Amino acid sequence: MLIKGVYIENAKEPKDVRVEGGVFQEIAPNLTPHESEEVIEAQGKLLLPPFVDSHVHLDATLTAGEPEWNESGTLFDGIRIWAERKKSLTKKDVKTRALQTLKRQAQHGIQYVRSHVDTTDPNFTALEALLEVKDEVKDFMELQLVAFPQEGIWSFPNGKQLLKQAVAMGVDVIGGIPHFEFNRDYGVASLKYIVELAEKYDKLVDVHCDEIDDPNSRHLEVLATLAYESGLKKRVTASHTTAMGSYNDAYVYKLMRLLEMSEINMVSNPLINIHLGGRFDTYPKRRGLTRVKELLEHHVNVSFGEDDVKDPWYPMGDGNMLDSVHMGIHAAQLMGYSQIMDSYNLTTNNGAKTLNVEDHYGIAVGKPANCLIFNADNFYDELNERKELLYSIHQGKVIVQTQPAQIKTNF
Repeated sequence: MLIKGVYIENAKEPKDVRVEGGVFQEIAPNLTPHESEEVIEAQGKLLLPPFVDSHVHLDATLTAGEPEWNESGTLFDGIRIWAERKKSLTKKDVKTRALQTLKRQAQHGIQYVRSHVDTTDPNFTALEALLEVKDEVKDFMELQLVAFPQEGIWSFPNGKQLLKQAVAMGVDVIGGIPHFEFNRDYGVASLKYIVELAEKYDKLVDVHCDEIDDPNSRHLEVLATLAYESGLKKRVTASHTTAMGSYNDAYVYKLMRLLEMSEINMVSNPLINIHLGGRFDTYPKRRGLTRVKELLEHHVNVSFGEDDVKDPWYPMGDGNMLDSVHMGIHAAQLMGYSQIMDSYNLTTNNGAKTLNVEDHYGIAVGKPANCLIFNADNFYDELNERKELLYSIHQGKVIVQTQPAQIKTNF
């Protein structure tokens, strides 16, 4: 396959890209097609690495309104409603909904997904289902699964044993929710246990960390310290960290040094954080978002996730990472032209670092031929105008193809 005339990641000059054997073989201007070689005429189009959804919950996807709608819009009502809904889970139910969402995500150019799976279910219905889904989608999607104790580790009956059992079942990542534990001591103990398991079983770590507007919720400093002292560093991710938006600046100044030293990853979920955050404020009302701009300025890796697709925490969502980027750069005030142009990184290269898959990710000779071709020549126009995803190519094969829309006006 030869892709002609694309602007690779907003490059100023177009190049051709040759794919052979499922990998990028050549990247250079004016390559000549080989005999019988498939040619994609993409002159003037934008070529990006595939989208990464760093944080989603496929076990709960498409359950909004079941058994009730979250009318308060709070995180805590979402957890309460999900606790009821998960009582009726079956493997078929979970698989049907998860596959529907994954296929929709693929249509929007996502090829890498990290999904948290609730493990505070002694039957492990959702986890067993999603382990099967992971294998079923491997031809078009790389799916990581996080053992996520939604209702806590220390604060849920047999929480430690359930998490350890979930790890043994074959998850890729170990998660936690320290701010939801009964008290700070339990939260700290849960983080130490998570890191202990990750070291023992050679797993990644991704913690729902300080997803609350409380400025006294400070588990991030504990997680970053553990990442630094254990040597796990970039294998550790802190998701949400919305309390950071409520911390005072003097404390954040101190915290930033630790975050840089720890090499920890951060995931922000702008759609959901904006929706759930500030619910207990009157005015002024907080954005409910972590300090994305400041973290990036301090060279901390930040990526975006979609988090929820039509579930008890978020009533909307269509599996499109451009929605998260669009909301995120507005809320984080990353609206300078160069910032908008570079914002694709929040759901591509930065996401790959979060998932720890950089070794087989990116547009470079020798890397697997995974890429997206958009009907625009730069990301500013793509994000602003939502031009079509013309091609999604995975392992050198076209998995999604779209014809540009033809609009007829009569004025």
